[in-house]
Amino acid sequence: MLELVGQHCRYGYRRITALLRAEGWQVNRKRVYRLWRKEGLKVPQKKRKRRRLGVSENGCCHRRSEHQDDVWAWDFIFDRTTNGSTLKCLSIVDEYTRECLALKIDRSITSEDVLDTLAELFAIRGVPNHIRSDNGPEFIAK
Repeated sequence: MLELVGQHCRYGYRRITALLRAEGWQVNRKRVYRLWRKEGLKVPQKKRKRRRLGVSENGCCHRRSEHQDDVWAWDFIFDRTTNGSTLKCLSIVDEYTRECLALKIDRSITSEDVLDTLAELFAIRGVPNHIRSDNGPEFIAK
């Protein structure tokens, strides 16, 4: 049984039982399972493929943050109040420390408001090496 497991590491005890029977062994599935557990055998979890970012002709490399103030991420979050009016939130997060650097909430946030918030952060914390956004429709300005 251990030889077969060594040759076929992705096989479970049922398939090993079938291979043993094919070789001429008269074994019960329950006995193979009991020996399988006694030996501490397990089928290793299948490793998931990591998703690629972007398409090849658009060539996007996902840069990981290496230290504080290296990469900032910003995004808009939309919500509604109970009477139906819209709230817009601008969140700016340092990806390395997961610290929320700015959270601006208003009924409407213009591009000037975003630039003012960024200029204030640059004055306080310095300019980051990269700023990441999801390039959604809310980042379109005149």
